[in-house]
Amino acid sequence: MTAPTNELKPVLVFDSGIGGLTVLREARVLMPERGFVYVADDAGFPYGGWEEQALTERIIGLFGKLLQDYDPEVCIIACNTAFTLVGADLRAAFPQMTFVGTVPAIKPAAERTRSGLVSVLATPGTVKRAYTRDLIQSFAQQCHVRLVGSENLARMAEAYIRGEAVSDEAVLAEIDQCFVEKEGHKTDIVVLACTHYPFMANLFRRLAPWPVDWLDPAEAIARRARTLVPLVADAVHPNNFDFAVFTSGNPDFATRRLMQGFGLRA
Repeated sequence: MTAPTNELKPVLVFDSGIGGLTVLREARVLMPERGFVYVADDAGFPYGGWEEQALTERIIGLFGKLLQDYDPEVCIIACNTAFTLVGADLRAAFPQMTFVGTVPAIKPAAERTRSGLVSVLATPGTVKRAYTRDLIQSFAQQCHVRLVGSENLARMAEAYIRGEAVSDEAVLAEIDQCFVEKEGHKTDIVVLACTHYPFMANLFRRLAPWPVDWLDPAEAIARRARTLVPLVADAVHPNNFDFAVFTSGNPDFATRRLMQGFGLRA
């Protein structure tokens, strides 16, 4: 299925799994005239434990085919782990394409915090990236930033999104390191540095030992994409897009039903 030349090009949203739906949801609100192709690399999920060179080669290879098949207007990489690793490589490999990345929202967190204690809840891959450390060095030197790399939360979020049960104890074990008390101050902002995590935000709020601001970057990513996608007068929403592609080729029933809830054909 490819983009016809007489219609608006689609927006492609890419994630390791279904967490990028948080970004897709915001992008569709801001770009109602555009069709969307959602790509979930579920065959490679989760990305957090991949060796960096192997993951880079995988994602570059996938995009060689995705750009050829769908000819998008812009690509949103709705995955912190992927973009902090391969964002520069994608732009170098495909200079004709515009890529909108997802990076930990450390700058806005540093601007908003009152206590000066900020935590970044991410995957192990995002935590160990030099890109993440550079963000802290550039924008949050005045803060105490704790990086929390969860081994299990992305998988748990995928299960939770599909309606499966997850235990409070298991979730709390993944997030409890985010809460820091230091010299009479407490963490007041937790950056959700994986697009899967906002789906669990209500659960996080209930389990948190004290109220914090759970910072979801999805709206900011969508706003950035909107500035890069040209508005076309009298544009008609295309009928041949708004579908999801799974690299496994075999999404289960719960996933297909979830895609339908987001207005996507699987």
